[in-house]
Amino acid sequence: MSINIESGSQYNLAQSMAVDRSKEKLLEEKLKSRPATDEELMEVCKGFEAYMLEQVMKSMEKTIPYEDRKNPYLENFGDMLYQEYAKSATENQGLGLAQMLYESMKRNGIGTQE
Repeated sequence: MSINIESGSQYNLAQSMAVDRSKEKLLEEKLKSRPATDEELMEVCKGFEAYMLEQVMKSMEKTIPYEDRKNPYLENFGDMLYQEYAKSATENQGLGLAQMLYESMKRNGIGTQE
């Protein structure tokens, strides 16, 4: 079995990479020109805290020894369950990580209007 790579496909790949780089530059310029509002900054911080909590919960779940079989519901919907637990904990000031991150970013002037 042979794979035929056309020279046009390499051109298309290079072109798409160039387009991606230009889109990235435009996005960076847009972000720099319009700093985030306090509400947007807090939402991002809460999203980070929720994501981190979700990853911790998934890692903790891997440490549970299962003798027979894992619960089929957890196999299919466990990720969604951990996402909701993490989101709920974050909204209820669970760890306070979002608040600490927000205050640190405000104090250092990162991502906010100056």
